[in-house]
Amino acid sequence: MKLIRFGKAGKEKPGIQLENGQRIDISSFGEDYTEDFFATEGISRLSAWLKNNQQSAFVVDAAERLGAPIVRPSKLICIGLNYSDHAAESNMQLPVEPIIFFKSTTAITGPDDDIVIPKNSTKTDWEVELAVVIGKKASYIEEKDANNYIAGYMLHNDYSERAFQLERSGQWVKGKSCDTFAPIGPWLATPDEIKDVNNLRLWLTVNGKTYQDGNSKNLIFKIPFIISYLSQFMTLLPGDIITTGTPAGVGLGQKPAPIYLKAGDVVELGIDGLGQAKQTLVSWTGN
Repeated sequence: MKLIRFGKAGKEKPGIQLENGQRIDISSFGEDYTEDFFATEGISRLSAWLKNNQQSAFVVDAAERLGAPIVRPSKLICIGLNYSDHAAESNMQLPVEPIIFFKSTTAITGPDDDIVIPKNSTKTDWEVELAVVIGKKASYIEEKDANNYIAGYMLHNDYSERAFQLERSGQWVKGKSCDTFAPIGPWLATPDEIKDVNNLRLWLTVNGKTYQDGNSKNLIFKIPFIISYLSQFMTLLPGDIITTGTPAGVGLGQKPAPIYLKAGDVVELGIDGLGQAKQTLVSWTGN
């Protein structure tokens, strides 16, 4: 299934995108895509419900805004420098163990929402990433069991303010957590929707020019290892998002000089099986 949430920001309703591209409202199912939904076998229950109710479900207008596919999770965990080419362009050594940092969940927004360049920003950058969503509580799990804890996968743009991230005490979370800096979606694809998560093309353009064109086969640390690794240090809860790193081509790494985003720029991105997103950069207005 492809889980979506649609409607005005803050008032989204749960839905499903069907194989033919049509979107349906599943509000009558009675649940949104929350931690509790995933913790109580929500995907299986929804699948059973659809067999009897899909034909009578309200069809969502294709022009309707899409929000983030899940309700605000307890955590949005990021893995840094997880592609060797990105580590090289960042002039950083390959990690021996996964580099972990967080984005604030208040940064989460819809896939096509405007991206606000933060106050005092000079170096707002882009990063197309494959995100995985946890399906059930995970603590001290083994790598061989990790796939049993996956609810699905999503497209994510890990926006970063490089001056905040790298030039102010080197605390990455400051450059990652600005409002709107975590657009996710358009949908959460359940694992059966993805033929091979280790062979997905990721791409990103700015104003029509391709800057990133990578493949998940080049992940240094694969998803099962990442989930098991994280579970040794923290409990992963249903609905938690883990975003797995970006391939080369970010603004920071451009030659002969870095390129950063400005108001009016249009960023488009996509991952095989996980859809596409389009975001316009706007200036911070103080509102």
